[in-house]
Amino acid sequence: MDHEYYMGLALDLAREAAAAGEVPVGCVIVRDGQVVGRGRNRREEKQAVSSHAEMEAMAQANAALGSWRLEDCALYVTLEPCPMCAGAIINARIPRVYYGARDREMGACGGVLNLFMERFPHHPALVGGILEEQCRQVLTDFFKDLRK
Repeated sequence: MDHEYYMGLALDLAREAAAAGEVPVGCVIVRDGQVVGRGRNRREEKQAVSSHAEMEAMAQANAALGSWRLEDCALYVTLEPCPMCAGAIINARIPRVYYGARDREMGACGGVLNLFMERFPHHPALVGGILEEQCRQVLTDFFKDLRK
């Protein structure tokens, strides 16, 4: 499987989020070619600030693997992680993060700042721009519809 395949799965989750009236962000966590965590934004549904796609996917991966450590996993998310999610990624010791669209307002992996380059004990490798146009379009369409 390749990076676009996994980002495509995350995009499917982002579209699910949009259909449910949530900001369309989706995330999958992969270990040894298997998806062990899936998440999408559920902040409105749960009225919980921490119900971002990455947080939901990490919780599912923790449960599936029986560990808070995700040190042999890769995370794919349609939008650059925010500070909360980037902090959780560092704490979970996820070594590789792939994202679609840059977030110039809340991005903590280069959009506004890059927590992965600070002096924390874990520094995830970061690759952006995977299926970037599709990831950006799902967000653009959602906010365009919201304004109508």
